[in-house]
Amino acid sequence: MQRATGFMTRLGVVVAAIAAIALGVVLSGCDTAPENANQVTEGQGIKLGDLLYNVQITRILNPADEEDSAYLVGQKPPGPDQYYLGVFMRVDNDGDSSAQVATDFKVVDTVGDTFDPIPSKSLFALKLGATIHPGDQVPEGETPAANGPIEGAMVLFRIDSSAVQDRPLTLEIPSPEETGRVQLDI
Repeated sequence: MQRATGFMTRLGVVVAAIAAIALGVVLSGCDTAPENANQVTEGQGIKLGDLLYNVQITRILNPADEEDSAYLVGQKPPGPDQYYLGVFMRVDNDGDSSAQVATDFKVVDTVGDTFDPIPSKSLFALKLGATIHPGDQVPEGETPAANGPIEGAMVLFRIDSSAVQDRPLTLEIPSPEETGRVQLDI
């Protein structure tokens, strides 16, 4: 009986040690504050000044697709070897004063080619330079962008087919303090 008790005690210590190691591995792999880094991957928040940008999804948009046509309102068909790229995001103002959404986002490929946002008349478009009051967010509630399938506002780019080959693409978000970078997942 004493052997069984000793064995059970040692087994308990081993199990507790394994659990502690596993918890340490899990916690060390977690980025508890990705919004404080100036470079993140799509799906992680990036804090620039008082604004927290979160790119929810990035995808090539197809003008012939019924859903995508709502994102491409007023756009001419892309040229040969060109694509429309929609970067959908949410922006929250976590500060105590109003702040402006960036106006000059850029998409950069691995060889340094850059692509600027193009004007969009879509109801899903992020208004570049929009003012967000403390505690507010874009897209605002009860808007097509907030209630759409992605639930994010879109920044639209026209990119070359070479950029699709020269991935990963990076979204650069300028702010007065620094430029944040989000690695896009397309």
